This record gives sequence, structure tokens and C-alpha cells, in this order.
Amino acid sequence: MSSESYKRPVPIYSTPGDWVSLLVFPYLYNTMGEWIGWVTADRQVYNVLGIYVGYLTDEPRILRKRIIDGMLPRMEPPTRPARIRPPATVPLPPMMAELPFEIIDVLDVEPDRLHTIDAGEFKEDMD
Repeated sequence: MSSESYKRPVPIYSTPGDWVSLLVFPYLYNTMGEWIGWVTADRQVYNVLGIYVGYLTDEPRILRKRIIDGMLPRMEPPTRPARIRPPATVPLPPMMAELPFEIIDVLDVEPDRLHTIDAGEFKEDMD
């Protein structure tokens, strides 16, 4: 795969077929063009704080096990990228495979796991 194909925006969908995110490798953006996370070379997905979110599938969507055994390592986030201008339209989603009970679609069931740098439950309160 060429380095140019890594920079091509890839829409990420939820199981119902909604466009919820955009991957411009390695960064994930919401539909407003704000940074919400990143993807490692082995397709592991982390939010802007370095907390594990799930994994990227070929469909493409972000999935994870419903119950995760043990603690997952927190990763150091990459340099914060600039905001992007997302496309006005994206291709229709592919047919999504049904998920077994032990796997959840993060962007469908727990979309708050991928939030912007100035939001989320771990954001410090202003004094």
C-alpha cells in the first residue's frame, strides 16, 4: 500500500449504516472534522487521551469486546493534528455483518468513547 493511499480519507460507519467518523491514517475525525482518536498500524483504536477504544474492521467500523479482561495499557497520543474539512458526501455503507453478543459496535453503543480533546469524562473542570 502506498503512502498516498494512507492519506485517502476513509469513512467509518456504525452498524446501522450511519457515517460517524473519518480516518485519515492514523487520525480519526468526527463528521465535523475534529480529532477524536487514532489508529495504530495493527488497527487498534485509541481516543485523544490514549485510552483503548476498540479495533478497526475491514467493513470499516470500530468494534470491541463487550467485556475486557484486565487493564489495557494507555498509549501516548500522537501530536494533535489540525482540524480537517470533511467531505460533503461519502459512499453508501457496505452491508454490515451481524455481531455476536460478546462484540459491540463502539460508534453505535458507546460513541462517547471517541470524543474531542475538549470533551469527555476525563476533561479537567475549569476553575
